[in-house]
Amino acid sequence: MSETLDLAIDLIARPSVTPEDAGCQHLMMKRLAAAGFVNEPLRFGEVDNLWSRRGTQGPLFCFAGHTDVVPPGPREEWHSDPFVPEVRDGLLYGRGAADMKGSLAAMVTAVERFVARHPGHRGSIAFLITSDEEGPAVDGTVKVVETLQARGERIDWCLVGEPSSTERVGDVVKNGRRGSLGARLVVHGVQGHVAYPHLARNPVHQALPALAELAATEWDRGNTFFPPTTFQISNIRAGTGATNVIPGDLEVLFNFRYSTETDDAQLRQRVETVLDAHGLDYAIEWTLSGHPFLTAEGELVEATRAAIREIAGIDTELSTAGGTSDGRFIAPTGAQVLELGPVNATIHKVNECVSVADLDTLSATYERLLERLLADA
Repeated sequence: MSETLDLAIDLIARPSVTPEDAGCQHLMMKRLAAAGFVNEPLRFGEVDNLWSRRGTQGPLFCFAGHTDVVPPGPREEWHSDPFVPEVRDGLLYGRGAADMKGSLAAMVTAVERFVARHPGHRGSIAFLITSDEEGPAVDGTVKVVETLQARGERIDWCLVGEPSSTERVGDVVKNGRRGSLGARLVVHGVQGHVAYPHLARNPVHQALPALAELAATEWDRGNTFFPPTTFQISNIRAGTGATNVIPGDLEVLFNFRYSTETDDAQLRQRVETVLDAHGLDYAIEWTLSGHPFLTAEGELVEATRAAIREIAGIDTELSTAGGTSDGRFIAPTGAQVLELGPVNATIHKVNECVSVADLDTLSATYERLLERLLADA
């Protein structure tokens, strides 16, 4: 077995369901310390984080990722225990294999080889690892970034190991993500008997025209890098469960995934304008999960494309599709941020898996990227 596969197996065997780290970072710290990194565990609340750095000068290249995983779901639906990793038919099975313990293993082994070949490399290499990416994400990467900023440490290039690939490792690299703005809307009515609607006020009936207008609205047309902003209602709840009671309140949950053609303030204002125009009695709570970010060009994009071409023999596609990632906390500092990881077909699913061969390809690509950016003269 390869060193990358061995390390991935060791990481997957630790049941680090968010926000638990289950010893994953300790395992990584031992490997990194042996390669000359200075480890700095940073715990905020119930979340374990790691900042590990080799070198003190710029430019600073940072590998970012998370050790926490989502719950495995029903054990009986897995072909094998999700935390007892198994290799079958060239695939490594286990929760976190693709998202993203395989990437973490590839990062570590890539760095070990790079440092062995280039002990005097220019600049610095760092790891920013959290156990709070799959959860609320309030005591993880965002807190580490705040700590770094407070003491003047600046990341120049950041490679996030999220599973970006579609069919082959490196065929897609995420060079940005859309913003995410969610809301909980409560429309107030007056509860009553369905036989006496004149004595009640049905919030469902009142809200439906406004919701239909919001669902039909064109928020923007996107741009070269981002698709148009989307609005999706994810949950509607009202009533007591009885057919003869007009509900007193209607609760609606919805979310925007938005491009750089708009911002969260504009979206809030436009939504509330529609609600007011329909005369609704309502309360709304907004939750901003992240602003959109984009790394359109620069040394990191150029070096990553070249590394993928040399190792995998393919030309990569830049994409901003998908959900949010912790890159949203790092990009606002001025860092160039990309996401490159394994094929994402099984992430968060039962029988999550990653190709064993892809792990080695990914590790070699990471190593080549370091050589292009930081190899000593």
